[in-house]
Amino acid sequence: MSGNRLDGKIVIITGGASGIGAESVRLFTEHGARVVIVDVQDELGQNLAASIGGGKASYYHCDVTNETEVENAVKFTVHKHGKLDVLFSNAGVIEPFASILDLNLDELDRIFAVNLRGAAAFIKHAARAMVEKGTRGSIVCTTSVAAEISGTAPHGYTASKHGLLGLIKSASGGLGQYGIRVNGVAPFGVATPLVCNGFKIEANVVEENTLASANLKGIVLKARHVAEAALFLASDESAYVSGQNLAVDGGYSVVKP
Repeated sequence: MSGNRLDGKIVIITGGASGIGAESVRLFTEHGARVVIVDVQDELGQNLAASIGGGKASYYHCDVTNETEVENAVKFTVHKHGKLDVLFSNAGVIEPFASILDLNLDELDRIFAVNLRGAAAFIKHAARAMVEKGTRGSIVCTTSVAAEISGTAPHGYTASKHGLLGLIKSASGGLGQYGIRVNGVAPFGVATPLVCNGFKIEANVVEENTLASANLKGIVLKARHVAEAALFLASDESAYVSGQNLAVDGGYSVVKP
């Protein structure tokens, strides 16, 4: 594959300071993109941008639950680079497992505020910028296998990702007239800080559990695999793909043990 699959593209990656987001920042810049890292983890984001160097990445502090900050992040990107080609809406949170009988509705509101409302805000303002500039852009959102099936994640997270997938499908219908594509990338269990800290579990345990559950054997799911799928959806190689949810799950969601 070409080493410049995003050559000249301007990209926003939310939740870009760590995990899947950070891997995507590295990969996208390797393929010629200039990336604005959006996160609330200031030190991690700034250090990541500095480590890439060459002006290929910059950091912008933004809480995705605050629409004004979301709008300003998009404005910052367009002012700095003149346009916006790709949004990778990757920011997310997860709650501990609990019975539906003990569902914490305040926690549910927080999960939806980040995973669904935050994505909606970024889709809204990124798409506005793309339409204004006449850009045939690509919007990619991190969903989950939990957006397709239940039982793999806590109730709030599962519900928010189901909602996000619905938003992706709806937005793809609304933005197609402008040449803007909207897709999801749906990973299985990846040993990211989100998962490890959220479930208080070691990375090797996450990887062992995923490997044991997935249909595809002999390979351990890494954040890089998800970033590579997002790269495909962000690039012109997927120019006629929209409204889809690309599973990166070793066949788990279709061939369950």
